[in-house]
Amino acid sequence: MASPKTSRKRPRSYDPEKLRTAVITQFAAVRKAVEGLTPEQLAAPTRLGDWTVRELAAHFTMAVGMLPRALAKPAPPAADLALMDYPSLTAPAAPAVAVGVQELADSAPLSELYAEVTEGLDRYLPAGVDGGRPLVHRVGTMTLTDVLVTRAVELAVHTDDLNDALPELALPVERQLLAAATRFLADALAAKAPGASTEVRIPPFAVVQCVEGPRHTRGTPPNVVETDPLTWIRLATGRTGWRSAVDDALVSASGERADLAALLPIMA
Repeated sequence: MASPKTSRKRPRSYDPEKLRTAVITQFAAVRKAVEGLTPEQLAAPTRLGDWTVRELAAHFTMAVGMLPRALAKPAPPAADLALMDYPSLTAPAAPAVAVGVQELADSAPLSELYAEVTEGLDRYLPAGVDGGRPLVHRVGTMTLTDVLVTRAVELAVHTDDLNDALPELALPVERQLLAAATRFLADALAAKAPGASTEVRIPPFAVVQCVEGPRHTRGTPPNVVETDPLTWIRLATGRTGWRSAVDDALVSASGERADLAALLPIMA
């Protein structure tokens, strides 16, 4: 039997049917919002460098459209990429994504792009999906369940980007989608900084222990970080800085090992 120090935690499990429903529901909500935007709103800047709302809107169709495109192809023999490997692979892929988004935004009206993806989801991602089916992702071959988790993160993060650019939309993030994104990014932090000296709480969805140091066994942990799901997603993806979040009381951090600045962001 492995000792407590060397034993590994079992990876978190996700329900593929709940993820499927959440992804489809959120994409439909984004589609409805985008189709109601004016030319002025589409030309508005975003916090994503040179992207306008139009490029951001096109990116949704790229991020979700990879699902029907991949599922339309024969399944690979097996998945070769674990879910927790994904965060470190997003930054190297970012330049190609940026070029692809610009080309996509120029290729067709947004209404056509969204209609095509919706049709593909209806055809290739029906109810009762096999979560273990391997499919090819941009960064490797993953199970469908794991890819759905990454799509949940994309949709949660970019819905928040859209709301930041156009606050009047106030587009909600579907609860199951937000839960999956929060839990995945919390687990990614624990994988990046293994340990048990610091407890990170993101109610109501996740609690993880991380950072090397004295192990907490009972009572109140000596190092505690607590924040809300959207703030956590912004921190984990570089939308919000650690110090500004603490100064604005969006994060509560107590203890000498509760400063996560050096560990953030977790993924691009």
